[in-house]
Amino acid sequence: MIARPETRARLQTVSIALIALVAGVTALKLAQGLLAPVTLGLIVAIVAAPGMRLLARLGIPRAVSASISLLFVGAMTVLLIAGLGPIVMDLIGQVPRIEDEIRWWVIDASRAIRGLESMQFELEQSLAEDGKAVEEAMPSLLDALSVAPNFAAQLLTFAGTFFFFTLTQNEIYATVTGRATALRQADKAVSHYFLTVTAINSGLGVAVFAGMTLVGLPNPILWGAAAFILNFVLYLGPVMLLVALGVVGFTEFNGAYAVLPALVYFLLNMTEAQFVTPTLVGQRLQLNPLVVFLAILFGLWLWGPIGGIVSLPLLVWVTAYMAHDPTPAPDLDTDLAATQA
Repeated sequence: MIARPETRARLQTVSIALIALVAGVTALKLAQGLLAPVTLGLIVAIVAAPGMRLLARLGIPRAVSASISLLFVGAMTVLLIAGLGPIVMDLIGQVPRIEDEIRWWVIDASRAIRGLESMQFELEQSLAEDGKAVEEAMPSLLDALSVAPNFAAQLLTFAGTFFFFTLTQNEIYATVTGRATALRQADKAVSHYFLTVTAINSGLGVAVFAGMTLVGLPNPILWGAAAFILNFVLYLGPVMLLVALGVVGFTEFNGAYAVLPALVYFLLNMTEAQFVTPTLVGQRLQLNPLVVFLAILFGLWLWGPIGGIVSLPLLVWVTAYMAHDPTPAPDLDTDLAATQA
């Protein structure tokens, strides 16, 4: 049976589109070292745009404003790393202790059941091998030195993208005839979303810290910081923290009290997700949960942690840009226009 010309044309179009999609995703994957820091720099610059507008209103030239913004972002990054460094090292130091607790818990459970001596031996061997694997997975000094040049290159790429986009954003958007307003509206949506979510996650981190302190879980500041960071990765982050608190609860406490840390976090997270975030973020930025979940998974697969960070802001940006109503409006953003010293 011979297909009609219009059917063949449609099949050819679909085939070309699929080939282009696969080629595009492959190119994004191969260019991770370049495109990931560039995209992160653009996202951070968009988030920092309100600060740029404030500096412009104060009469500060854009070159100086861009330099101040870059220094501020660098200082915040250094403070974040300095603050989270001891917490991360403390968490790494607890891995052997948690492993020992799990090993003895499994041994006690297996002894309570007859005929599972072989399973007990296998579990002990498996846990011992897992412990060795954890130790081998810990980065050594040579490993750190080997990735240092690549990290420095990505850091410079991020800084350069952030600075020059912040410096020339108005000129770049002016070249997009008729869509500059839509671009700025999308930027404002991303900035509003990120700043609001950051404030919400900070409150959640403080609440988790207080909750774990009341429960009596060791290192409550560790769990508060983890709640703050992991809540940026919707769905996956809270689930990971819930599982971790469940494991630690059974290693630290006995009986029904062992589920209390995970239960406290679950209640706090549900309160944030069901009431706080919808109220503060607003319905205009609400996204389909399935689309958000798939976007985060795709970002993590494509570019690793950076992909997981930029996937949701990119989704918000695209959604706001596509939803913009093209009404006549001046393309010139006076807040970002060049000012005289």
